[in-house]
Amino acid sequence: MKRSVTIKVAVIASALALTVAACGNGNGGDEPAPGGDEAAGDEEAAGGNYVIGVSNTLAGNGWREQMICSIQAESLASGQVSEVVVFSENAGPTEQVQHLQTLISEGVDAIVVNPSDPEQLNGIIEEAVNQGIVVVAVDAAVSTPEAYIVTNDQVEWGRIGMEWLAEEIGGSGDVLYMRGIEGVQSDTDRHEGVEAALANYPDINLNTVWTSWDYTLGGEIAVQEFSARDYDGVWTTGADYTVVNGIESVGKDLVPVTGQDSNAFVGQLIDGAPGAAVTNPAVIGAVGTNVALKILNGEDVEQTTMLTPALWTMETAAEEMEAAFDPDRGPDTSAAIDIDYPLEMTREQLYACDGPSDG
Repeated sequence: MKRSVTIKVAVIASALALTVAACGNGNGGDEPAPGGDEAAGDEEAAGGNYVIGVSNTLAGNGWREQMICSIQAESLASGQVSEVVVFSENAGPTEQVQHLQTLISEGVDAIVVNPSDPEQLNGIIEEAVNQGIVVVAVDAAVSTPEAYIVTNDQVEWGRIGMEWLAEEIGGSGDVLYMRGIEGVQSDTDRHEGVEAALANYPDINLNTVWTSWDYTLGGEIAVQEFSARDYDGVWTTGADYTVVNGIESVGKDLVPVTGQDSNAFVGQLIDGAPGAAVTNPAVIGAVGTNVALKILNGEDVEQTTMLTPALWTMETAAEEMEAAFDPDRGPDTSAAIDIDYPLEMTREQLYACDGPSDG
């Protein structure tokens, strides 16, 4: 499937209110991949004319922007992609269905989507696959078997962070439990992992708040909560470094905080803040792109590709943390760039954030 029209980044300023966040950026299976037979015979497409569509519904978030950058960078490095078309805005399933409808009408060859809901996109995903478009859901799963899934193991992510925190505070106490967005699959999965960990720690009490994965909001909530009471620890789903800042701003002693590999948070841990980072690489977008290209080229690919998160503390992973932290990068970018999956892109291409039609 090819297009002659050049679209760098699609912007729709109507009811969709699309804001573009176009930063730059295998396995085996039994069933033939959607679009695989057609793509395998299309030598011209394999030579660099594939078009990749991207749908993201959390804009202004450094992790998501880096995810999109990784899609751009992997597309460029592959030499197989002519364009990456990106839709990115703060929205929900209704708007995301519209993203995918537009990408289908544009005639893209594959869609990499960070799904806002595990169920509500199924119909439009199945429509895309029926038209020969490969669909890869990254970061969170969808339930339709027509999509390929590329994600971090979010259940394990929630479990190992809470297990570490429970041990760190002595197995009992009050924990500020800072979740993401209700109903989003990655949050649901992480909560499942947290509950599994807490089965062994009945004396830990959770006070649940919702952050929408918004670092500013997470910091504000931390200020409110620590101004009103004391906590023994904080489990965050990612709004981590602003929570540390918020605790300090109200004059409280720092307590153990868990978060993801946000660049600033990793820096805080290196500087002595008590806590642990659980890796959730934003380059999952590049992995999804790599998987999509394998499918387009007729390779057999497992339905699910899952990365395993690592727990970083200064006691157990100081070398990895110091190598990953980059003081010149944004505070909410993902520090975990070197992952256990072979990618084409380089770190420099990721940082440049250039797609195949840029420059």
